[in-house]
Amino acid sequence: MNAKFLDIHAAADFMGPGALEVPIYQTEITDIVRRRGIFGQRIKQVPATGHPSRFFEETAIPSPTATSGFVDPRNIVAPVVTPTRVERSVPLKALVAQINYNLFDIELGNQQSQFAYLQAKDLTDTVDGVLRTHDVALWNGTDTSLSAPTTTQYFGAANQIVSGGNTTTIGTSESIVDGLKSTIAQMVASSSYAVRPTAIYANPVLLDLIDREMKSEFNVVLNTSKINGGFTVKTLSTQAGELPLIPEWSLSYTGTPGSGSAVLPAYIVTEDLIEYHWLSDPNPRVFQLGIPGSLASQYVVVKFGGVVVKGASYAHYQVLVDR
Repeated sequence: MNAKFLDIHAAADFMGPGALEVPIYQTEITDIVRRRGIFGQRIKQVPATGHPSRFFEETAIPSPTATSGFVDPRNIVAPVVTPTRVERSVPLKALVAQINYNLFDIELGNQQSQFAYLQAKDLTDTVDGVLRTHDVALWNGTDTSLSAPTTTQYFGAANQIVSGGNTTTIGTSESIVDGLKSTIAQMVASSSYAVRPTAIYANPVLLDLIDREMKSEFNVVLNTSKINGGFTVKTLSTQAGELPLIPEWSLSYTGTPGSGSAVLPAYIVTEDLIEYHWLSDPNPRVFQLGIPGSLASQYVVVKFGGVVVKGASYAHYQVLVDR
């Protein structure tokens, strides 16, 4: 049997008369890793009606036409009218993650008492990781249909808005602010729907371009407002009122701004019409599995639900900014 021994000098930082220095770490782990996005914290959370979760949408009220509605008051013939309603649905999706704790490592950590909080932190971070993936997929999920799902991910809000047909482009020489305000004015001016957008979501880089444009062209500093979660953001004055310009890191862009080939998307949304349909609980749930032969503690984080953008064809808009 060949035994191997390690030199203590490999573990000690310094050894000398009256001094023996060994590595000791701070008990707090530096952690500013990005976790949740803002979008998922602002949209409606509603219980699912089933799988899929179903609802009705009214697209027109029962009203006569100008030709049939006005008649001779001495010869009244009323036209028959009916409301227009359509059935909609959103499929529920499953989002899971598992973390395992080795019994030996846990007991060793407890005996050292240096990172006593680490097990709880890692489980909390796993829940946060599920919510991070959830928040990214709320915008960018790869599914392409609510009625006939094609992937296991959400049908992202960005894709639902684009599928609704409401998208416009602001050219490289055009004003970003004017383009956004004009698009919102068109939405509010709809004669068919009482649209009132509530927010503009975009990557922080695009919001910075808006801020610079307002300062350079109009010498105006945008107002600020506090929104859900204690975030303070800039606001833009529009025909729908002061809309918050919400930075969303999960909304990526292509190219390098200023090159002429960059495309930065912004989404004008009516948040009251965007819903997350959850099953059992709107928050992730944690389940501890039975201890297997390896004696590892196993925890599974589960979240069931799906996102739906109601009124995708009239209450929301994608604006692509070329820069």
